[in-house]
Amino acid sequence: MPFLPCLKKKKSPVPLGRSVFQKHTPPIQQNYQALLEMCLKNKCLFTDDSFPANISSIGTGPLLKKLPQNLQWKRPHALHRSPVFYAANRKQLDLCQGLVENCWFLAALEALTFHQDILTVVVPQNQSFERKYAGIFHFRFWHFGEWVDVVIDDRLPVNEMGELVFVSSVYKNVFWGALLEKAYAKLYGSYEDLQIGQVSEALVDFTGGVNIRINLAAAPPDLWDILTRATYSRSLMGCHTHLGVYFPSVSLPCIQATKVLKNGLVAGHAYTVTGIRKVTCQCGPENLVRLRNPWGKIEWKGDWSDSSYKWELLSPKEKILLRKKKDDGEFWMSLRDFKIHFVDLMICKLTPDLMSQEDGKKWMYSLKSGRWVKGSTAGGSLGFCNGSFWMNPQYWLKVLPAEDSKKSLGSCNVVISLMQKHSSKHRNRAPHLFIGFSLYKYQESNRKLPPAFFTRHQPVNKHWVFLDEREVTHDFHLAPGIYVIVPSTLKPQQESEFILRVFSRKHVLREMGGNTSFTLSKEIVDRYEGKIWEDFFTKHFEQNPEINAVQLQKILNNISWRNFQNFHLSFSLDACQGIVALLDLNASGTLSIQELRVLWKRLLFYLEVFQKGDASKSGKLDLVELHAAVQETGISLSNEVCNLMAIRYGDPDLQISFESFVCFMLRVEIMGEAFRNLTQDGKGIYLRECEWMMMTLYS
Repeated sequence: MPFLPCLKKKKSPVPLGRSVFQKHTPPIQQNYQALLEMCLKNKCLFTDDSFPANISSIGTGPLLKKLPQNLQWKRPHALHRSPVFYAANRKQLDLCQGLVENCWFLAALEALTFHQDILTVVVPQNQSFERKYAGIFHFRFWHFGEWVDVVIDDRLPVNEMGELVFVSSVYKNVFWGALLEKAYAKLYGSYEDLQIGQVSEALVDFTGGVNIRINLAAAPPDLWDILTRATYSRSLMGCHTHLGVYFPSVSLPCIQATKVLKNGLVAGHAYTVTGIRKVTCQCGPENLVRLRNPWGKIEWKGDWSDSSYKWELLSPKEKILLRKKKDDGEFWMSLRDFKIHFVDLMICKLTPDLMSQEDGKKWMYSLKSGRWVKGSTAGGSLGFCNGSFWMNPQYWLKVLPAEDSKKSLGSCNVVISLMQKHSSKHRNRAPHLFIGFSLYKYQESNRKLPPAFFTRHQPVNKHWVFLDEREVTHDFHLAPGIYVIVPSTLKPQQESEFILRVFSRKHVLREMGGNTSFTLSKEIVDRYEGKIWEDFFTKHFEQNPEINAVQLQKILNNISWRNFQNFHLSFSLDACQGIVALLDLNASGTLSIQELRVLWKRLLFYLEVFQKGDASKSGKLDLVELHAAVQETGISLSNEVCNLMAIRYGDPDLQISFESFVCFMLRVEIMGEAFRNLTQDGKGIYLRECEWMMMTLYS
């Protein structure tokens, strides 16, 4: 039986041969609300004895050698006169990596900031350093099949200058990132335990979603389409570079300079995928990917980097709105270079429909917990020992056709994920075993398959892959029917607990052999509003690669705006011409499908803000409501600018309709983005005459 074990070990092996099965150590459970109320009642600040402010919480390994002398632990009030927990009006990507080599964690965290609804699950927003402050905070993580609440105090490690030694924000008074890192360190044992990891691990811990891993050297032909669907849906993306030939001449305090390559990338490093864009060059279209280095500095130096000549091939407006000449760690590169210089692309989706061609929004999710026990269920793989493979746990899977799928493709999209649990309280002290699973076609039966079955039958996944990673995930297209999943370690007699997850449109999962252990099954409904119209947009653009203002008006006025039916929404041709002018970066007078996707995402957000601000449900905002609505979007505008925009976009009574609010907000966001990209000092910008005309007359 062929198998492809990963040959690269990430950690030193530890002796096996435990006489007693070691169960996974669950995290400490503390009641945040009860502890908060107790501290407020006693007028004291919370002190977390389960994760103390001393060296034991840092760890016992190489990280200790990096620590500054006289390390201290201080609360944010001692570090800044006006600390802020989370600043909603700040743009994403404001976090910087510290001494812990946890770029994988930070890359995933920055991907999370693009999805406020998911972020608020992990980072509860009703916390502050003012109202009900008691030095206690809490965060939520998906931990081996369940959401756990991790409580911490707000004492953070700092150097003698009062600077945070681990994760920090570019805004020195913002502390949510540092506190979340502390909670994550507590969950996994210590800060030291965050030193090694995969972006995919943190993405799952933040969402409970399913990971798709794409080997970029063998990327599918429709990679750009996959990236597009991921970007405009509720997906989080990260990637990492090759281990390269280092360029040691760069001077980087607190960062390992030996990792920086001549092209500006960092070898063996995790990055966040922050966006994509198809641009129109003088020589034709080009697909670009935007990435960010979690260090908050050190960028790609090749084509489409900040100083690349390639930007001169674009229209002035497109260049202004896309290019940032700042060493902030964020940069563009071509899709071609992305596939060359990065190893894997990790996409974490709350539902596994990214790779699916099936219609419908409902998915089913099942979870089973199991264990490999020496002498009982630790049978190992067929490649190592045919005689004991049948001893592994076996799971009966019935794949059913979905009732809500309009397409009958003859196969169903099924995603199977196997995740091993570490037995130690400390994440990095017990190495990952090589794990994998095989999938067999089978007939109706609940009896465990005998040894002879596996000698006579080939698995559906003939290239059986074993990886020494926490989770192994495979995407299948299966005909409806009965299957058997056999999870195993590479070698026999290796012990561990695991969880098995199955995602599909419809299925039944149970353990074979008379074991009636509990199966967690639930329905997942992708309620992301934009998904409803994705097929509509795609179908429309197959006939019309670009749409003009008249076509945009027809689309917007024929949409049934669900959940916002208390007032009539209508867009005039003049408003649609203004929208096209704002979003049309290459001055073609039309919008592409990606530009319409950007507009659609903004429209959904503006609708939510507008309805919340429209207290009288009149369908219009007065000046006071307009000020509040703008603040709700996270944008800071002076009263003078707000009043001026009300005069420009409002009716004679300075009332703003939703149509006008959209035009107003799009102009504010685009002009603000242009200023941030062009300014060198945050105070002013320099524009050539043609650039000035492009930005003011055509928008």
